[in-house]
Amino acid sequence: MRHAKRINHLGRTDAHRKALMSNMATSLIMHKRISTTLAKAKELRKFVEPLVTRSKHDTTHSRRMVFSELQNKYAVTELFREISQKISDRPGGYTRILKTGFRKGDNAEMCIIEFVDYNETYTSEGAKKKTTRTRRGSGKKAAKAEETPVAEAVVEETPAAEAPAAE
Repeated sequence: MRHAKRINHLGRTDAHRKALMSNMATSLIMHKRISTTLAKAKELRKFVEPLVTRSKHDTTHSRRMVFSELQNKYAVTELFREISQKISDRPGGYTRILKTGFRKGDNAEMCIIEFVDYNETYTSEGAKKKTTRTRRGSGKKAAKAEETPVAEAVVEETPAAEAPAAE
C-alpha cells in the first residue's frame, strides 16, 4: 500500500531527482516550452509553480531562494524580469500540460509543458475575436435597426473624406 507517498521518485535517487527538476525548470524558464514525459511534467509543475509565485515579489531574499533551487543566475534573471511581469495578475496555474501522444521507442506518454501566458494560441490577446452569430428568422426588425446607424456613419464620413481632396 502507498499510504501518504506523494512523491513520484521517477526511478531516481534524491540528488538525481533534484538535479533533474532544477535542469528542467531552467529549460522551461529559458525556452517557455519543453517536451517531456507526462510523469516528469507533472512533477515539474509542482516544482516550478512555487518558484514563479515567489518571483512576483522581487526581493533579495526571494531571488536567493529561487537561485538555491535553480542554480542558474540567467534563469533567475529571466524569471524575475520577463515571466513575473506577465503573470503578475494571475493567481496561480502558471503552466499548461498538453498531451502529444506516445514515444516511439518505449511507448512513454509524451507531453508539452509551457507557460500559459506565452502561448498566443490560447491567450485572449492572441486569439481572434469570434463573430457573433444570430439566429435566423424573426430578426428582420433588429437587422433594419442595425443598418440605419451604419448608413448614417457612412454618409457622415463621405463628405469629410471629399473635403481634403477638393482643397
